[in-house]
Amino acid sequence: MKALVEQGCLSVDDEALTDPSAKVREGALYRLDVPAPVEATPTPEDIPLEVLFEDDHLIVINKQAGLVVHPGAGNWTGTLVNALIHHCGDSLSGIGGVKRPGIVHRLDKDTSGVMVVAKTDAAHQALAAEFADHGRSGSLTRRYEALVWGEPRPPDGVIDRPLGRHPADRQRFAVRPGGKRAVTHYRTHERLGDVSFIMCTLETGRTHQIRVHMADIGTPLVADPLYGAGFATKANRLPASVRDKVSALGRQALHAAHLGFSHPLDGRQMHFDAPPPDDFAALLAALRFTDTSG
Repeated sequence: MKALVEQGCLSVDDEALTDPSAKVREGALYRLDVPAPVEATPTPEDIPLEVLFEDDHLIVINKQAGLVVHPGAGNWTGTLVNALIHHCGDSLSGIGGVKRPGIVHRLDKDTSGVMVVAKTDAAHQALAAEFADHGRSGSLTRRYEALVWGEPRPPDGVIDRPLGRHPADRQRFAVRPGGKRAVTHYRTHERLGDVSFIMCTLETGRTHQIRVHMADIGTPLVADPLYGAGFATKANRLPASVRDKVSALGRQALHAAHLGFSHPLDGRQMHFDAPPPDDFAALLAALRFTDTSG
């Protein structure tokens, strides 16, 4: 029932109610629209994939922004899993369950970049162990590129702050005492007027980790609708050419640029890089041009 309310299926006097904790109003008319049942098992869908590498054990892709990784509430179709089932057939690891076959790690829907997916159970177990180790042994390497408002202080540093669900908004996460430990290393690569181009590496892999941590130190990601909404007016002070690129982006400026890991079969070190997508690259180029010309 709670999930149905959060999805907007409940209305009160013809107005949507999305807060499951809201008190019942005496005399009000409540209407619950139960969505049609969906298939429990994801079906194959012909969704384009940019494949960086593939063998009998794993597949590495450059995930496009806007693609949800696996089916869930509100996104039962059109996901990366649907695309992988179409591309790989039955050759995906079953460890993640029927809704997450082969999924070892995730990227947010609107975060682009490199992902690895397991095609066998043995590969899944080995890769999952690497990701659980978070690179402490040196085999796993991940680098993210991001554009943030302002300038991080210090320009290079480590954010070690626990994360948990936001107390008032279940769609968000927040720095909270008693939350799960989360550690983000960041380095400022370029200062471009009111925006900084930064690189991040992770010691932990919490949901929305980079987005929450950068916002918590006062430099949220550009165009982040969840954690940077309070900085949206900053875009109005940018030159028109840059402002248009921010508007065109329409999502957090975050890209998983690099992924390295040991191949689960023979242990050889593998590295994959993906340039940022066109909209991210166009914004970065406009910021650089404005900064140089100004």
